[in-house]
Amino acid sequence: MKTTKAAKSTPAKPVAKKAAKKAAQKATAASGKATGVAKKATATIKKAAAASKKAAPAKTAASKKAAPAKTAASKKAAPAKTAAKKAAPAKTVAKKAAPAQAAPKKAVVESHAALVRRARRINRELAEVYPYAHPELDFENPFQLVIATVLSAQTTDLRVNQTTPGLFAKYPTPEDLAAANPEEVEEILRPTGFFRAKTKSVIGLSKALAEDFGGEVPGRLEDLVKLPGVGRKTAFVVLGNAFGRPGITVDTHFGRLVRRWQWTDETDPDKVEAAVGALFPKSEWTMLSHHVIFHGRRICHARKPACGACPIAPLCPAYGEGETDPEKARKLLKYEKGGFPGQRLNPPQSYLDAGGIPAPPLGAG
Repeated sequence: MKTTKAAKSTPAKPVAKKAAKKAAQKATAASGKATGVAKKATATIKKAAAASKKAAPAKTAASKKAAPAKTAASKKAAPAKTAAKKAAPAKTVAKKAAPAQAAPKKAVVESHAALVRRARRINRELAEVYPYAHPELDFENPFQLVIATVLSAQTTDLRVNQTTPGLFAKYPTPEDLAAANPEEVEEILRPTGFFRAKTKSVIGLSKALAEDFGGEVPGRLEDLVKLPGVGRKTAFVVLGNAFGRPGITVDTHFGRLVRRWQWTDETDPDKVEAAVGALFPKSEWTMLSHHVIFHGRRICHARKPACGACPIAPLCPAYGEGETDPEKARKLLKYEKGGFPGQRLNPPQSYLDAGGIPAPPLGAG
């Protein structure tokens, strides 16, 4: 019985072995597949790494190429920015060009030598613009000139020139005017303004000439300033234009312009005369006065200077206070520069030759 059980149980071993073998084969196959998958995964990773390495140099090259481009662009942009900075003054000039927005002018800081050079250059250029500059009061002798100059206070030379022909026709000498009826003289001088005070001055002046100087106008400053109504300004007008002796005439035009040009900041006429006289040779004083006064009447006006038509604009620290547009500035010009009549009824021939137009007589137009 025992023998039979043992014999019957032996076949189970081969079955187990076969099962184990199959399981082993399946495990090997699975392992092989897993290995293949792993190999494929490894290959994919390697390919990705290789692609990454190739991409890196390209990126580096691209970034290197891009960097110079950026640098070049920034370098090109830098001059543009610099140019913009350089362009800024143009904007400033534009602001100055608008009189309503113009900032107050600051004093030009310059040495005395530089001031002298600039002042003399201005005078030279004005001499070229106004070669026919002259006293704008009509006169035939020193007596007529001193009377006309006294009458020019607080009025225009044109108004005086329209008035004096009637005065000198009736009172041709100092003795005649000294003996005149004041009421008759007042009526003649009425158009000049302040006619009562002016009548008193010209009659008193004529009496002093008749009594103290033999009816002749003295040719010395110290004598002239003793006459009623005659100050340094009037005296220098007479000395410079009737006697040929140099003098600076500080009228409202002269004072205004020399302050705009920063030749001096003085307002007292005597101090202005001294300051400006120190910048020029004495021989130039009389014509300097004519040049400056001509320019003040024609272009550099008190209220609205014609800056855009000014021949000395590059030398003027006050450029921009007036109209800078050339077309608009030209419309502001007075007297011969704008085609209008001048101040004198009988101007010098040089003025007429230059295109100057005589003033109309009193009551004409």
